[in-house]
Amino acid sequence: MNFFIALGKNKIFIITILTWAIAQFIKVIIGIIREKKFNFKWFVGTGGMPSSHCAGVTALATSVGMRFGYDTSIFAVSLILTIITIFDARGVRRSTGRQAEILNKMFEDFYFKKPIREDRLIELIGHTPIQVFAGVALGIICAYILYNIL
Repeated sequence: MNFFIALGKNKIFIITILTWAIAQFIKVIIGIIREKKFNFKWFVGTGGMPSSHCAGVTALATSVGMRFGYDTSIFAVSLILTIITIFDARGVRRSTGRQAEILNKMFEDFYFKKPIREDRLIELIGHTPIQVFAGVALGIICAYILYNIL
């Protein structure tokens, strides 16, 4: 069977991708409400509310548990992947974002608003605890709803 046809029939894959897309769509809506404008980067960018990384992997683990059982090896693997992703989204990536924010402020202070304008480092690459929690909750909810629809 063709790889793409098989992938298109994979319920767990579809749930994971749809959940990620829903989270990204929510980010765009929140961005439009907050900024009063549209920015295409919100569709593909990292950071923001809710965490699409956390939503996607949580939906993956939840779907795997629903399909194969929560006592299986494949669920354990997907759960460990989910835990690592959540830790990374909250910890490592958030710290990197904070460092970028501090460096950008240092560059502004150093150049004191002179015409020299370097590209700013990306600051919104990590997530706050509430963004992670919202992503996890969205992942679980989407998995349960989509698993029963698809």
